[in-house]
Amino acid sequence: MNEFAGRISAAALGKTWLFSVGQAGYIVKSSSGQLLGIDMYLTDCVERVEGHMGYKRMLPKILFPSELEFDVIITTHSHRDHFDSDAIPLLMANRRTQLYAAADCKKDIRRLEMSDERIQYVVSGESYVNGDFSLHFINCDHGVDVPDAVGVVVTVDGKKILEVGDTCLRLDRKDEYLSEGPFDVMIAPINGAFGNLNERECAQLADILKPKFLVPCHYGMFASHGGDPGMFFNIMKEEYTLNKFLIMMQGECVEI
Repeated sequence: MNEFAGRISAAALGKTWLFSVGQAGYIVKSSSGQLLGIDMYLTDCVERVEGHMGYKRMLPKILFPSELEFDVIITTHSHRDHFDSDAIPLLMANRRTQLYAAADCKKDIRRLEMSDERIQYVVSGESYVNGDFSLHFINCDHGVDVPDAVGVVVTVDGKKILEVGDTCLRLDRKDEYLSEGPFDVMIAPINGAFGNLNERECAQLADILKPKFLVPCHYGMFASHGGDPGMFFNIMKEEYTLNKFLIMMQGECVEI
């Protein structure tokens, strides 16, 4: 077991932990020790599929798919940095993990010849409970090419984590977000490409939703994706001084 997997396993029970995998991937460990993974990109499949240097992996691989057994895995849409088609079959090989996948992942799952036994295809508005985790899937606007993309609100140990998913700024949907809160953590992209929030839009949305703290994501993995955590830092410190945020290093953990 590598260092990152070891730290996840050793994280104290009785507390709720959030771990950064890099890109848009996170792991939540509940107070009883159950594990949930969201949009974990663990391999090089994007570069292999896209076939050009703009999608070369720039961050190290810190977790091998077979190292941990997850109770829940969520993939918010079919882009391979969210639905890692090389890792998902290995993550599901233990015969206990439940996968909640956006509807547009079905084509890849069929291609991978995976059984539907522990797979639930989800759309916005649906809710599920699995062990320590309550999941509510929400609208997400990742552009016309990805109409099935979703965000998710994860409730665990009485705490709420909003993962907005890959989305542009939709202030017309603020009431939908607010109806799901208040949030202990908000995770949102800052890369500003492919229909995603940029640094300023992420800060703007968080200022409306007022999570206890904001975690920016979707930067650093691919040269073609953009996202500047330094710019985000300056915007938050200069324009949103009352809002708490945490720029997480890959492999970092924080108690929620």
